[in-house]
Amino acid sequence: MPDVYNPLDKANLGKSVADALLEQTPIPLSGVERFEGAGIYAIYYHGDFPAYEVLAHVNRDGSKWPIYVGKAIPSGGRKGASLTSSTRGISLFNRLAEHRESVRAVESSGLNVSDFTVRFLVVDDIWIPLGESLLIAGFRPLWNVRIDGFGNHDPGKGRYKGAKPLWDHLHGGRVWADRCAARGETLEEIERDISAYFAAHPPASD
Repeated sequence: MPDVYNPLDKANLGKSVADALLEQTPIPLSGVERFEGAGIYAIYYHGDFPAYEVLAHVNRDGSKWPIYVGKAIPSGGRKGASLTSSTRGISLFNRLAEHRESVRAVESSGLNVSDFTVRFLVVDDIWIPLGESLLIAGFRPLWNVRIDGFGNHDPGKGRYKGAKPLWDHLHGGRVWADRCAARGETLEEIERDISAYFAAHPPASD
């Protein structure tokens, strides 16, 4: 007997959120203007950093495969918040602004904020984590799954003994990350790992 489709099943509701994000028109990351709300987003790379060529090629005729997916919960992260709570505050805008500044901080490493576009969607807070999880599971974005650290914050004074995030090891320039302990991987080793990752999980143009 075939499965019965339940539109109110948690997975189906989460998929509807993810699909709604992907229907949004991508805009330059550098051009995101202040807006209210919390929600989810996907960032796309279109530049000429050699290690990301496979991904950039897929995105050259449109933002099709994200390099990073994330979320921003309402300020304070209230549990059991009302259905309109995600329209309060500017947590999603602030998160995208943080990412924009992270890229600008490492422009000497070969990235440029003009090489990124973003889709974002203001979402009721109860569905934000599920929507993000489904997008990450579906796309396995490089900066979520393999090159970690893009979304990290300054750990603060007294917490710099931990290793520098892999993203910052590859893309140096964030002041706080340079205070962290050095890593042992060579850039050549990281680039080979990226190539192997794309070979195992190739971005799709459709």
